[in-house]
Amino acid sequence: MALLVQKFGGTSVADVERIQAVARRIAASRNAGNELVIVVSAMGHTTDELTGLARALSSDPPQREMDMLLATGEQVSIALLAMALNAIGVPAVSMTGPQVGIVTESAHGRARILEVRTERLRRLLDDGQVVVVAGFQGTSSGLSGTPEITTLGRGGSDTSAVALAAALGADACEIYTDVPGVLTTDPRKVADAQLMDTVTCDEMLELASLGAAVLHPRAVEIARNYGVPLVVRSSWSEQPGTLLTSDGTSRRSGSEGLELGKPVDGAELEQHQAVLALAHVPDRPGVAAQLFEALSSAGLNVDLIVQATHEGEGGSATNDIAFTVGEAQLESAEAVCREVLAAMGAEGATLSAEGGMAKLSISGAGIMGRPGVAARLFDTLARGGINLRLIATSEVKVSCLVAGHQGAKALQAAASAFELSNQQLHHDPAPCGVGAPPVRGVALDRDQAQVTVRHIPDRPGTAAAVCRALADAGLSLDAIIQSERSHGSGEQRSRDLGFTLRRDDLARAHAALQPLLTSWPGARFEEGQAIARVSAVGAGMPCTPGTAARLFRSLADAGINIEMIATSEIRTSCVVPEAEGVRALQAVHAAFGLGGALVHRAEGTEAPQ
Repeated sequence: MALLVQKFGGTSVADVERIQAVARRIAASRNAGNELVIVVSAMGHTTDELTGLARALSSDPPQREMDMLLATGEQVSIALLAMALNAIGVPAVSMTGPQVGIVTESAHGRARILEVRTERLRRLLDDGQVVVVAGFQGTSSGLSGTPEITTLGRGGSDTSAVALAAALGADACEIYTDVPGVLTTDPRKVADAQLMDTVTCDEMLELASLGAAVLHPRAVEIARNYGVPLVVRSSWSEQPGTLLTSDGTSRRSGSEGLELGKPVDGAELEQHQAVLALAHVPDRPGVAAQLFEALSSAGLNVDLIVQATHEGEGGSATNDIAFTVGEAQLESAEAVCREVLAAMGAEGATLSAEGGMAKLSISGAGIMGRPGVAARLFDTLARGGINLRLIATSEVKVSCLVAGHQGAKALQAAASAFELSNQQLHHDPAPCGVGAPPVRGVALDRDQAQVTVRHIPDRPGTAAAVCRALADAGLSLDAIIQSERSHGSGEQRSRDLGFTLRRDDLARAHAALQPLLTSWPGARFEEGQAIARVSAVGAGMPCTPGTAARLFRSLADAGINIEMIATSEIRTSCVVPEAEGVRALQAVHAAFGLGGALVHRAEGTEAPQ
């Protein structure tokens, strides 16, 4: 007998007929011998309708009252589904989040789960009941110590389901939705998007953070951290869907502080790294493709890549591109770069190269979704007098290039800041993802804005100060790009720092940074043009040379200019003009054969190589 947590979304319970269909599906699963906890969302567009009613009465309703209002949506769903189950002979009982023992923080509208008290739930399961639980909600102790209804925020029903599975030690958590599983990209924009049989939790975290709406990142974090087998399936078919896998290295036990565990569960140091920086290269389609194709053809494996665009004299723009390789490949990479610059006639372009570097990385689930994590790392390194030569960020990893002689000091500083044991520290780790696809999925995010903070002091602690100011305002950054181009010299030396963040957060970011920028003479906040971000994600990316070059070539062949590049271990992101976003997504998806290559797998036969 298996214990399963099954979650059905709002479209699955949108009307009486669909509720009855879900009830029949649950009955079939119970008849197969499974113990079942069912988590449901509000019917259809109920949450939007309730929000509309509130906005009609107040432009700024109290968040406590919004939680009281929105929690009623799921209460309707669970009662109706329990009725439908009992009507077909399945003993079922409905329970709200507070009744089932989901205890949260006190933050209304965005509470994280502290623990799940499962005693009542287990008694009902032992009595043979199917327990139907309201997703998206829980209870907290308010300021007076009295219980308060809280909601978990967007994607809260997914989060409720995986949290219940973790607390119960369930055999699996199944997320039923209106799509067949996790697809290689958005099928509304790419007609031949295909179903993935499997995807790692780290890959899914990246895709979810980039806008893939099938799962919320918080649900994936819990599955990763607690080793919950997680499946995404269609409510309308018997197809197996997509299985999310994890390596088990971060498996936790117990349910106390369930969502408040340490966000960083490992750190690593790679010595003998080198950085090459090209400045003032032409800003036109194909430049990045030409450079990284040449490096790949020479058998050179590039790690981190960052690119920033600068306005030059007369309004003409040029790019700065920096990347890292193993120190043993520095001389060969430098020769390739000089050949490429000569071939493209890049007058005025410069090349610098430096060995003796080290790459420090911290890893964990949902790092960039927690604004203080990157800021704490940068603060810690700054206090140790460690300057950051290059920064790469993603949802599961933050990497910094530092001077090699400071590498060991940087690793120990990170270990202390995030309370990591020696077992969680790794020196010169072997490449991961061997045998995995270099690109598993592609995502497009058009809700991002590009910001550059110009002329900030080039000294330890500057990046930390910027990130800390934004973190204190509750703002999460995505790509963080420290420009290779400097201004001035000596004590007056300065650089630019670019980053992307949610477009809706622009005004708050400007306000949060203004006091800091005022303290730095000449520093200013500069908003870029409207952008879209296309990202390729794959666990096999670190050990598949040429992946970035292939991505850049697909955009160049489509005539799409790249404005920014930011990579991390399993993700490469390119910022392009907003109007070119969908075409960029389609080009990258096709370049990696994600349409045709997965068709046969979805049909159960071997995929072409």
